[in-house]
Amino acid sequence: MSDAAVTETTATGSILIEHEVGLHARPSVKLTKLAKTFASRIELGLSADGPWIDAKSIVKVMAFKAGKGATLHFRAHGGDANEAVAALVGLVRRDFDEGQPGG
Repeated sequence: MSDAAVTETTATGSILIEHEVGLHARPSVKLTKLAKTFASRIELGLSADGPWIDAKSIVKVMAFKAGKGATLHFRAHGGDANEAVAALVGLVRRDFDEGQPGG
């Protein structure tokens, strides 16, 4: 009954983890917290073919065990999918916003 059309967008992106200890507790929390700010369904995988996990689930992300040198693949489905993937790739690119003291 509305003129507004709901557009479903799919976006994908990938980035190499350069964080010294990989996707451990603090980066996992930051990633899921950021993912939850988007309405889109966001998934995370170690391969473009999956298997995929829910990037908004701290339990699943912490169990993911992605180490330094692994490539994280993101895919999102929803109205803000492009923004979600860009933000998550940016977070990983910025080393999860964790400055390395003394160096």
